[in-house]
Formats: sequence, C-alpha cells, structure tokens
Amino acid sequence: QLQLVESGGGTVQPGGSLKLSCAASGRTLDYYAIGWFRQAPGKEREGVSCKSSRGGSTYYADSVKGRFTISKDNAKNMVYLQMNSLKPEDTAVYYCAADESGTSLSNLCGLPERVPYWGQGTQVTVSS
Repeated sequence: QLQLVESGGGTVQPGGSLKLSCAASGRTLDYYAIGWFRQAPGKEREGVSCKSSRGGSTYYADSVKGRFTISKDNAKNMVYLQMNSLKPEDTAVYYCAADESGTSLSNLCGLPERVPYWGQGTQVTVSS
C-alpha cells in the first residue's frame, strides 16, 4: 500500500516562496502519476499540478502557471512543489496524491475524487 506524507507548509507573506515535499513509502513511485491538489475553506478540492509517471508530461492549473513547479524524484521516492510569487488566494490545505492506473493528466488533476492515494495535507497560508 502506497503511503504519502506532505511537509513544508507554513505561513508566508505575499510574493514569498515555499517548497512542499511529499515522501512516499510502501511502494516505489516509478509507476505512479502524481499530483498536488489544494482545498480552501468552503471550496472544492482542485488540481494544482500533475506529472506523469515517467515525468514526460506535466499539467498546471492556469492560476499557478509560471509560479509553481512540480518535480518527481523516483530515486528518492519524493515529490515536490516549488511555489513562488505566492498570493493570498493560494491559501489552502495542499495534498499530495498518486495514481497508478495510467489515467490522463487531465483526468488525474481534473477528477480528484477518482485518485486513490492521498497524503494528510499541509496548510499553506499567504498573508501579510
């Protein structure tokens, strides 16, 4: 069973940066597509960025393009989300998730209810 644990959340001022990490255990991430999702209070969970199992394809939500970068280190079994130029609207609980079904990135990021493996989440607050 794949287990995911996020870390790196915190409070940062607008314009600042944070790097989220997701440590996987139980199985190797080699064959898993991975994604970062977020959920703000009163809003639905949304896909922020997703990456294919081999890393050849990447998806970013329009709201984070040019500011966030997803990366996957299969050797370390780690997933990262570098977040720059943070805005107050980026405030949310951020979740790492994984899927081994071979689904498309648009499905992975667009249909979080279908993603089987989730971390517990880490809070990101952007505030002055």
